[in-house]
Amino acid sequence: MRIDSVSSPAMHLSAQEEYGLRCLARLARHEGSEPVRIQDIAEAEGLSPEYVAKLMRILRNGGIVTSTRGAAGGYHLRRPASQITLWEAIEVLGGPFFHDSFCDSHPGSLRDCVHTTNCAIRATWRTVSGLLRTALSAITVEDLKREEESTFMWLSDDARAPVAGAGWANVRGESEGES
Repeated sequence: MRIDSVSSPAMHLSAQEEYGLRCLARLARHEGSEPVRIQDIAEAEGLSPEYVAKLMRILRNGGIVTSTRGAAGGYHLRRPASQITLWEAIEVLGGPFFHDSFCDSHPGSLRDCVHTTNCAIRATWRTVSGLLRTALSAITVEDLKREEESTFMWLSDDARAPVAGAGWANVRGESEGES
């Protein structure tokens, strides 16, 4: 997940993360069957075969999918979909949300950031990153097989909320009664 400062001030998934998750969901829907061909994933998801091949290579190198060569070849999930978390997939597809070395690469015009020893922003991003990790670690690729309405209902269950008592509606940024 990245912050796009050019087109929007909001956080968003990168295209690679979004489409990679879509490819994983497609593989999950075919779990236990023949390998899924790149062409079939591309057609089903409205992506180019070249882009799907790139995503599958990243996911294979990250240990999430495995490939089978040959005429009947294609891709499978390396582990059951219920054992692959969205956090794991996002890390493979785009890297961590916030890494401690981020501050080292953004010191402003100085050699070292003036907030090196005391930074509320760093503390905020570490906390948000931890909450995001907790939330996405509770959701698996298996869960992506659900229909949208079913997913909203499932995620609305306060017992699944990443912060005790917060509820998923609050995590999604909805006010009470808005969900």
